[in-house]
Amino acid sequence: MLVLILGLLIFLGVHSIRFFADDWRSQQVARLGELPWKGIYTVVSLLGFALIVWGYGLAKVDTVWLWIPPVWTRHLAALLLVPAFILLLAAYIPGSRIRAKLGHPMLAGTKIWAFAHLISNGTLAAVLLFGSFLVWSVVGFAASRRRDRAAGVTRAPGSLKGDLMVVVAGVIAWAVFAMYLHGVLIGVKPFG
Repeated sequence: MLVLILGLLIFLGVHSIRFFADDWRSQQVARLGELPWKGIYTVVSLLGFALIVWGYGLAKVDTVWLWIPPVWTRHLAALLLVPAFILLLAAYIPGSRIRAKLGHPMLAGTKIWAFAHLISNGTLAAVLLFGSFLVWSVVGFAASRRRDRAAGVTRAPGSLKGDLMVVVAGVIAWAVFAMYLHGVLIGVKPFG
């Protein structure tokens, strides 16, 4: 569990800098330059991610069950991941009202993703992994919205066309990931 916890601290820690130390981040970007800052940020993020993957794999060898989730929670999780994928893509596809309204749709999608996986996995490692991401995304969403209000950020209103593009792309991405990639990359087939 130590490797998983270390990975979570590094990955979520570096991804929390903008929430809690934005002035310090700006100073580092000014001091180092944007490209070197992004390089350091990327290397540290990848290190944290690698430790999370490795630590979660190690924890699965000696699984500690906290509860056995009912089968229906897997179906609920799969259903909840549809809006999670839509919100994830809303962060990258411009021109949607979804992005304009939420401001930070990736964090909103992460909340849903983490909650869905938390209810459908009953191991200690899953609670640590998905619970950490859930807490981080809730705190991060609130901090980001607060920062936006303080800075007077306004977003373009978006359009129905933008929403439709996001929804269609999100559903397609969800279907590809759920039907194929989740099994290949994670080792668990949601519908198999």
